[in-house]
Amino acid sequence: MPVFVIWLVSLLATLGSLFFGEVMGLSPCALCWYQRIAMYPLVVITSVGLLTRDRRVAAYLWPFVIAGLGLVIYHNLLYYHLIPQDITPCSRGVSCTDRQIEWLGFITIPIMALAAFVTAAGCLLWFRALVKGIAREDQ
Repeated sequence: MPVFVIWLVSLLATLGSLFFGEVMGLSPCALCWYQRIAMYPLVVITSVGLLTRDRRVAAYLWPFVIAGLGLVIYHNLLYYHLIPQDITPCSRGVSCTDRQIEWLGFITIPIMALAAFVTAAGCLLWFRALVKGIAREDQ
């Protein structure tokens, strides 16, 4: 179940980012591109993990989730001006602090990305607990 949730969240995040870019015409900033690099493989890896029922799938997912979490936390700190914009990698093109979407006054692209990566990390911890429980029952 947790791997399915990661698959669903990463699929929605991937389709959402493609919709924002290709349909709505919103250009991603540099940090958004890096977050996409961390998010998109989750769809493929979880698909293979679900199809093969591989208990080791978490080992393949963690590096992408940790990288994505680091990027999205940094992006949110920049976006909400909690750290100076001088240290931003967004020197060309779209600024990492531009407000392209703001639904209900607080739902932004960086917040949606943060929710996706936090959900994935939570599901990986849930999956680890399930696998440990199964291992105990096998003993």
